[in-house]
Amino acid sequence: MAIKTKIQWCDSTCNPTMGCEGCELWSPQRRSCYAGMLHVRFGGVTAGYAPTFEQVTLFPGRMGEAASWPDLTGQRRPDKPWLSVLPRLIFVSDMSDSLSSSVPFTFLEQEIIANVTSSLGQRHQWLWLTKRPDRMAEFSHWLADQSRPWPANLWAGTSVTTQGTTGRIKRLLQVGTERTIHFLSIEPQVESLDTGPWLPELSWVIQGGESGRNARPFDLAWARALVHQCRESVVPFFLKQLGSSVYDNGRSLKYQDNHAGDWTEWPETIRVRQFPAL
Repeated sequence: MAIKTKIQWCDSTCNPTMGCEGCELWSPQRRSCYAGMLHVRFGGVTAGYAPTFEQVTLFPGRMGEAASWPDLTGQRRPDKPWLSVLPRLIFVSDMSDSLSSSVPFTFLEQEIIANVTSSLGQRHQWLWLTKRPDRMAEFSHWLADQSRPWPANLWAGTSVTTQGTTGRIKRLLQVGTERTIHFLSIEPQVESLDTGPWLPELSWVIQGGESGRNARPFDLAWARALVHQCRESVVPFFLKQLGSSVYDNGRSLKYQDNHAGDWTEWPETIRVRQFPAL
């Protein structure tokens, strides 16, 4: 967890769990998840990490600590001007998937829901991202059975990377109510994909290319297309980074920032960093 982060679309990060049971970015066939790679280096030897990335580990108390961080509502962020005046935006689970099957719903209720809805936690907006929206939907229904509504300041998000993973969106939309902010992180996008009929039902879309030594190509045409589609569907759009392997009309592009996350280097037509209305 970190009160400050370089991730462009949030102010802070918090991880009530560390580790993950795997996904298309962390499997025997491919290991390109940055959280997994950091666990390879620091897991089992550095405090705050899981013993290994595959061993999902609970860290109670972190969400309470994050809830106590200062409110940023109305404050300018010179390094991230697109965040200025918003409440503090806290990315939940950037180093883990806290919806992994080994994590009890009771822990998620006590650690996440209780702190998000506390007097301190209500000052912030919490952005919870998972590749397991089916389990997030189950957790939402579990809360409803106990007459616990999904908190208004807890955004529900899922990641997709390929067309084959877009089915996650349908389950995401079953979390909370129609007033819940449902967001999609298309990162890293590694092929052309279509969000189809789900796009108008979403509250926010993030897009980004893959970074790292063996990054797969990101085509600027994908960014142009999604900017247009979100504009047509009146969905706020945020282009995070282009990644380490960027192409346009078959031509490789080079950027000073090795993740191509400095939007001043991009064509003006894709310099879009918007947020849902709060």
